[in-house]
Amino acid sequence: MNPAPSNPNSNGATNTSAGSAVGGAAPSPTFSPLYQQIKALITQSLQSGEWKPGELIPSEVELAGRYKVSQGTVRKAIDELAAEHLVVRRQGKGTFVATHNEARAHFRFLKLMPDEGVPQHFDHEYLEVKRIRAPAEVARLLDLKSGDAVVYIKRLMSDGGAPTILEELWLPGQLFKGLTAERLAEYKGPMYGLFESEFGTRMIRASEKIRAVAADTPTALALKVPEGTPLLCADRVSFTYGDKAVELRRGLYLTTKHHYQNELS
Repeated sequence: MNPAPSNPNSNGATNTSAGSAVGGAAPSPTFSPLYQQIKALITQSLQSGEWKPGELIPSEVELAGRYKVSQGTVRKAIDELAAEHLVVRRQGKGTFVATHNEARAHFRFLKLMPDEGVPQHFDHEYLEVKRIRAPAEVARLLDLKSGDAVVYIKRLMSDGGAPTILEELWLPGQLFKGLTAERLAEYKGPMYGLFESEFGTRMIRASEKIRAVAADTPTALALKVPEGTPLLCADRVSFTYGDKAVELRRGLYLTTKHHYQNELS
């Protein structure tokens, strides 16, 4: 465990890169607020697995004692971690490491919502699961070498029996050794829950690009719509701790009875 920040100044910031140069101007100091340093230390503990997904983390008082800072500083750090969905506060119980196995986590990355009624879990059918060599573009987006092994998954997701989403996923083969069609089919929770619990990989953020496309012949057959039907295409790269890309996903969404919804803040 890294030591707690030392010698914080009175305004809660510390000089992290000050220096001087003989015969020249000193570099501009870079200040990092103390709560950001505490946030980084807590994140390191999450990343190292000191506190597992779903587990209670130490209280703010305990963390303040551990890092030798005020409880308010710890609270501000945890506020940011909660806003980033890395931890979850539960009134009267404490703060827990966020997990993809929670019901509400299912809709954090899946933004397709029904026009009527409440969001429901989609049924899914795995059409293809295999290990392949990474195409150049997949390797680039996952920061792999071209030709490295990746796990390729193709699945159809249905809402009330109606095909709605056709997805393709590419996962680094080194991280997901042992991921098979059989294991995916027998796991009843969300896919990200499986990645988290059995492969130690937790998705914490994603970058997504959305555009309109027309259904080609294979997609139209899978979604049971006429060729040329308008679809939303979402290309998403998901990242784990350390901003490491660990999944590339392309989803083709039928929006006849659904819409894409995102909260902006």
